[in-house]
Amino acid sequence: MVTRSALLSLGGLLALAPSVLSPVEWGPAPLTVDSLPRVALTAHRGGALEVPENSMSGLAAAYGRGTAQVLDFDTRMLRDGTLVVLHDPTLDRTTYASGPVDRIDARQWAAVRLRPRASLPGRWRSERLPTVAQVLDRFGGRTVLMLEAKDPRSLGGLSGMIHRRGLTRSVFVNSNDPAVALRAHQLGLTAQLWRSEEQMRTDRPARWARFVDLLDVDYRARDADLVRAVRSGIPRVWAHTVNTPRQRDRVLRLGCDGVISDAPGLLARTPSGAGAPVSAG
Repeated sequence: MVTRSALLSLGGLLALAPSVLSPVEWGPAPLTVDSLPRVALTAHRGGALEVPENSMSGLAAAYGRGTAQVLDFDTRMLRDGTLVVLHDPTLDRTTYASGPVDRIDARQWAAVRLRPRASLPGRWRSERLPTVAQVLDRFGGRTVLMLEAKDPRSLGGLSGMIHRRGLTRSVFVNSNDPAVALRAHQLGLTAQLWRSEEQMRTDRPARWARFVDLLDVDYRARDADLVRAVRSGIPRVWAHTVNTPRQRDRVLRLGCDGVISDAPGLLARTPSGAGAPVSAG
């Protein structure tokens, strides 16, 4: 599991300037999923209880703090096909604008401004929201990324962007739909599939082992459902959205090898008491 000292060491490395970090620590090639520790911590939407979700400032803060090895964000497609970073189908909750995201174009997107939640720790300013290209260009290869393709029609465009940047093993492409995960795999991407507590009651995840690289499971699922996922043969099984040490320790004991959290800073500075994981043998 990730120890506190290891995380602090990683945080020190990530505080280095990118020009130093890339050639010295990671070598000339991009950082890939194969470089992740045995138990990985993901900043969900950048760490939505600690930073403004899906914002460039939030992702940059999570990266700079070094408390998570993976940065997660959501993607939507505008009317003109531009791929942008946003969770909801509308602008209302997280910005000063309103209306459906898919009814605006890139020019209008550039005028949208983030509305930081008052409950967030620290002081955050309004800012422009990023496009997917901007996030890939800033963080791609410097850390592992996880993106959820909210619009399945965008998968071809996302694939092209990831392939052109040489990031096919550096970016998890996430969906709740097994058919989309299969398509991502067929496109040469690193496929991730997330499942809800309710879905996990009837799922047979071993059926997806040939094309899913990461199974993203709901921490609220029953013990038996989590263990079935761990024993599915899928290489990585991570739990979402884990925001307390107690939740984390339970899923690690049941055999998960990663957590996705809105509070990565809290989890990183709280030692785990999970003990030995459940055997998958």
